[in-house]
Amino acid sequence: MSYPDPRYFGEHGEISATFRPATAAPDFVAKPVTSDGQGTTYHYLSTTASTGGEYGLYRVDMGPEAAGPSTHFHKAMSEAFFVLSGTMRLFDGERWIDATSGDYLYVPVGGLHAFRNESGEPASMLMLFAPGAPREEYFEGITELGDLTDEERAEFFVRHDSFFV
Repeated sequence: MSYPDPRYFGEHGEISATFRPATAAPDFVAKPVTSDGQGTTYHYLSTTASTGGEYGLYRVDMGPEAAGPSTHFHKAMSEAFFVLSGTMRLFDGERWIDATSGDYLYVPVGGLHAFRNESGEPASMLMLFAPGAPREEYFEGITELGDLTDEERAEFFVRHDSFFV
């Protein structure tokens, strides 16, 4: 294996890094928020727009209520999960794993997977999509699925490269 072809052709580098403190407010809070003020929040750390389509990196903080998508796969991107805190149930296509802080799951393109927080406690993880895709539209749109027709819902999932089994 070799390194990819160069994409930067300057001689001295440039100042172009982006810093986001851990204390930054979430970019999106999924509704409804539970009675204890908890819910699922999304921190858009690196979007497809900010990385030029290279990848998308998101921190997902889930409240104690059971939540998460059922088994699905993606045709255009891989996905990876890194648990920061709490216990997240990850499905690797064969079995459910109680993943805790420091655990990691990589899902190649086409790989069956799912995740859920069933612990009754808050949990937090990083989700990485490569190459990047406009997942912000997906995260924000899934809260409105109940208002869509079956046909609109099916189109939403296909548009966002999510194929449920």
